[in-house]
Amino acid sequence: METSVHYSAATANSDSAKNAADAIVPHMKILVIEDDLEAAAYMTKAFREAGIVVDHASDGESGLFMGTENAYDVMVIDRMLPRRDGLSVISELRKRGVNAPVLILSALGQVDDRVTGLRAGGDDYLPKPYAFSELLARVEVLGRRKGAPEQDMIYRVGDLELDRLSHEVKRAGKDVLLQPREFRLLEYLMKNAGQVVTRTMLLENVWDYHFDPQTNVIDVHVSRLRSKIEKDFDKPLLKTIRGAGYMIKDEG
Repeated sequence: METSVHYSAATANSDSAKNAADAIVPHMKILVIEDDLEAAAYMTKAFREAGIVVDHASDGESGLFMGTENAYDVMVIDRMLPRRDGLSVISELRKRGVNAPVLILSALGQVDDRVTGLRAGGDDYLPKPYAFSELLARVEVLGRRKGAPEQDMIYRVGDLELDRLSHEVKRAGKDVLLQPREFRLLEYLMKNAGQVVTRTMLLENVWDYHFDPQTNVIDVHVSRLRSKIEKDFDKPLLKTIRGAGYMIKDEG
């Protein structure tokens, strides 16, 4: 646990937290492994304001389990953790074939410390205290590095195309203007094209909520999205699977 630096990072960067929502980032899901609950709450709130879905683990063993069992675009791992230290978590993840980019946070900022972290399997190393704007920028870069090939940045279903980097959506070459939440909804559906996406999955991955999946917020947004991507087009793509959820698929 490295509490001596977290609070200065948070208090010194209130403006960064306010500006995070304006950052242009691809829709990402990240894992933050941090045992300082106040620092973790600050980070996760700021990341979510920037449009990033965040899971949090408060110790090394839990983080290792979550990092192994779930797919993340980037992991942010504190170096000193209870139950299993951060470098051990990273080394074990690499042994298990988990290749998601890892950014190490640590109060140990000397050159030798950074070299040790990178050799353990980390992709970037940010000493504390840090500005959240820099942390966000580094996470963005790592996320883009992971999805560098164009096919990972552009989703296509039939004549519908979504560009994760430019946040542009086109159907049959025509621009489709979406609100940020509609874009995230479509992005998640297209990422899982051909598969049933449940209401709970949408709440957790698009809204980042954990509440009654019977809420009508999903129905409202799906209806708006459907009208925008299917209006003036003959072929429907977005289907409601009664009693299960939704699916986007090109029937050919």
